[in-house]
Amino acid sequence: MAKVAFIGLGVMGYPMAGHLAAKGHEVTVYNRTGQKAEAWVEQHGGAAAPTPRAAADGADFVMTCVGNDDDLRAVCAGEDGAFAGMKPGAILVDHTTVSAKVTAELYEAAKAKGLGYVDAPISGGQAGAENGALSVMCGGDAGDFEAAEPVIGAYAKICRLLGGSGAGQMTKMCNQIAIAGLVQGLSEALHFAQKAGLDGEKVVEVISQGAAGSWQMQNRYKTMLAGEFEHGFAVNWMRKDLGICLSTSDEIGASLPVTALVDQFYKDVQKLGGGRWDTSSLIRRLTELG
Repeated sequence: MAKVAFIGLGVMGYPMAGHLAAKGHEVTVYNRTGQKAEAWVEQHGGAAAPTPRAAADGADFVMTCVGNDDDLRAVCAGEDGAFAGMKPGAILVDHTTVSAKVTAELYEAAKAKGLGYVDAPISGGQAGAENGALSVMCGGDAGDFEAAEPVIGAYAKICRLLGGSGAGQMTKMCNQIAIAGLVQGLSEALHFAQKAGLDGEKVVEVISQGAAGSWQMQNRYKTMLAGEFEHGFAVNWMRKDLGICLSTSDEIGASLPVTALVDQFYKDVQKLGGGRWDTSSLIRRLTELG
């Protein structure tokens, strides 16, 4: 069993840290809102720390799961950052979806301090985090990945090394690009079914067993038909991720016309007041704006 620090107890990080504790790891948590860290300790045991540096003190592994590039820099670097508290040879595993740029920056900073760094963004949503069934896509040095993989396994259904530093983040971009198109397609299909006077549930029962089937269809169609959008990844966060995808596509010369269009559709959802709705709310845009 390892000594692990977990930094960031949001809807994903809170249950992920819980799985680590359940597997017998010695877990110290840090969260920007201290009350949530205290609640986690009351539920799972372990300890809470007042700063990322204090949480990382003596840890074998430090897991981060925060909001964006700036949040990640804040918890890793600086006087109170995790790097300042980590012992030589310790490994930081970042589960945040961030840019390849900040990943490269922090990877180099970690190496300069004799630390390991694995970018390991996740997919599977809140349900995947709660059920310990996340898909974890990793980039970094093979030795660091091999050391971290058994610990990540506490909450992973699949965990793979895709290449050197940044490969995990690039793979997560592929994930978000695919989801954007899938959710828009599903939204249009359900909207069309409703306009045609069809029973949406019966339509999905049939088409989900054929080539149109997907995770999004299986897990989101009922709430989409019901107009309920409190069950998954928020639109605000999806736009952050798609912004990273589109910016990176310019840098590498990739063409993402559908992704760019769906990003604007999510902007419309934000204008409807749906920034905190989950990503399946694209169907609301069709019913509201046509």
